[in-house]
Amino acid sequence: MSPRVAGPLLSILGLSVGLALLDASGLAFWQGLMINLAIFTILVVSLNLASGFTGVFSLGNIGFMALGAYISAILTLPLAVKSEYLPDLPSWLAGVHLDQVVGPLPVGWLAATLIAGLLVAFVALLVGAVLMRLSGHFVAVATLGFLVIVRVILFNADGFTRGSRTFSNVTPYTNLWWAWACAVLVIYAVWRLKRSQYGRAMFAQRRDRWAAQSVGISILRPRLLAFVIGAFFTAIAGSLYAHFITSFSPTVFYFDLTFRVITMLVVGGMGSVSGSVIGSVVVLALAEGLRRVEDVTLLYGLSGALLAAFFIAVIVFRPEGIMGQREISFDRLSTRLRSLRGGGGPEGPETEAP
Repeated sequence: MSPRVAGPLLSILGLSVGLALLDASGLAFWQGLMINLAIFTILVVSLNLASGFTGVFSLGNIGFMALGAYISAILTLPLAVKSEYLPDLPSWLAGVHLDQVVGPLPVGWLAATLIAGLLVAFVALLVGAVLMRLSGHFVAVATLGFLVIVRVILFNADGFTRGSRTFSNVTPYTNLWWAWACAVLVIYAVWRLKRSQYGRAMFAQRRDRWAAQSVGISILRPRLLAFVIGAFFTAIAGSLYAHFITSFSPTVFYFDLTFRVITMLVVGGMGSVSGSVIGSVVVLALAEGLRRVEDVTLLYGLSGALLAAFFIAVIVFRPEGIMGQREISFDRLSTRLRSLRGGGGPEGPETEAP
């Protein structure tokens, strides 16, 4: 088997075995932590696509997550609950309840998640057609304005979102397997996109916009493509999140979550899909460890301060992050496994540049 195929398959097999053991253990806390890791991985990989690949830094991706969460929750909310919670919904939406299950597949929820992703991608297309023409701090401020607009809409659209009140009774469809199945698909899709002609165009205009234009590479098209696809995947993460915690409000989708995702992206390395996964693992593990220290020492707020200090240290001492733009080489992994079995063979490069 080709090393490029064997490496990913071995990784997926190892992940599946680990998830099966964790699922059978009944350890609810660790299961929840792994689901959170999958959701954060999707968020960070999506933001990396929108910002790391193109260099157009977006602060508004969590707004897409919020839209995906609410759309999916509304579409799957039981009719009795919907009539009580959301009595002012339009008639064409009030009677929609996607709860169909075919064998082990929650077809209704999957359809609601896909619809949420497509609707959010359409919103991103409209927004990105304007904002992706900007660069530097201008686009960062503009996307932050989009996040604020989404928050205001969610607070004021009482008939759809219950405003500032908690949106609860969402059916808990998200589990270990669905969360990580979505995460693996997103990682694979972005990994492949990075190595496509569109990915090369994204990195080319990121490195030198004028040089890219001089050889005929479009600036708006790769930026807009990354922004829209990133929004679609972010909405998928929003649906997973909504159907995991089952109760949420607009206050969840704001600066704290935005800062956490950006920290994971910067720590892992902007432009690296592998770095997005590594950054998610490192920051989530660090946050959980600091939270436990906080509980023991009763120094509440310590975890947030130390996490911010860690973020600043990474920016100062290793601004490119752990991986930079490099990727983990599955060729080397497969070669090492063959050598352990006695198969030998030359070793491949440790990392790959885009």
